[in-house]
Amino acid sequence: MLTKNTEIKSPRNTYGDTLVELGTKNPNIVVLDADLSCSTQTVKFKKVFPERFFNCGIAEQDMMTTAAGLAYCGKIVFASTFAMFATARCLDQIRNTICYSKLNVKIVATHGGITVGEDGASHQALEDISFMRSIPDIKVIVPADCSEVKQVIEYAANTPGPMYIRIPRTNLTNIFDENKYKFNPETPLKLKDGKDLTIVSNGETLIEVLNAAEKLKEVGIEADILHYPVVKPFHHNLLKESAIKTKKVVVVENHSVIGGLGSAVCESLCQYAPSKVYRIGTKDTFGQSGEQRELMDFYGLSDKKLYEKILKFMDVK
Repeated sequence: MLTKNTEIKSPRNTYGDTLVELGTKNPNIVVLDADLSCSTQTVKFKKVFPERFFNCGIAEQDMMTTAAGLAYCGKIVFASTFAMFATARCLDQIRNTICYSKLNVKIVATHGGITVGEDGASHQALEDISFMRSIPDIKVIVPADCSEVKQVIEYAANTPGPMYIRIPRTNLTNIFDENKYKFNPETPLKLKDGKDLTIVSNGETLIEVLNAAEKLKEVGIEADILHYPVVKPFHHNLLKESAIKTKKVVVVENHSVIGGLGSAVCESLCQYAPSKVYRIGTKDTFGQSGEQRELMDFYGLSDKKLYEKILKFMDVK
């Protein structure tokens, strides 16, 4: 399932290319953007299908309401902008217009997390997963590499109902063998098997976790690595089985520790397998301007910092 080809690719390009492929096959697919189509790469769809692309301008709430209207008319709607603007600015429209009516709108938000970089706190969505997973009747998905992005977008186009799909600004290292990996929304994945610790992650931090796990192995710590691309609905069994075995769980996410994947893990474990949990993410704080890798390091999300933090959690001197 894991690939040896560690090529680095753009998930936003993959998103744009996949939209064009899907649009060629299905004339009911329409795409909306909020004046950021070059950044989200929905511009690729616009060039091929200009009659099915709608630039709603810097009016994100209007974009979501327009998406709802098109979905009422039977269209499969993809609506994109930066994660910060797609969620916090549009909560009323997403909750009361899209989700309450279970409309077929796919909110594909780019530029999620601290790695938006130099644009700083106003553009760094660190709460978006928390916002979205608290709304009824919406699926929340955070893919980890470009092959998974492609499959998640294909799944979204063929599955009715509201979805929130989060894509980072950064390029992503290949993790999965595109010829062997198959995205299954009901099955989180165990990528590595271990006896001492469970590490749960998704999105762009998954590669950092895999790299940190290799370093941990060198000092005798073997970790179960669990990939949870679907944050909602949350599937419990794999996590439960692993936590019962290791009794120690670390969650790593490019998001606030409040309300995101770490919260979903804790909610699950307190019911099914009470365990010691260490959540690694941003700590109830806004982001700041900086280069992407420097920010990952500053907030403890790089493989080097994860290694150091987990050694302390495991009480290894």
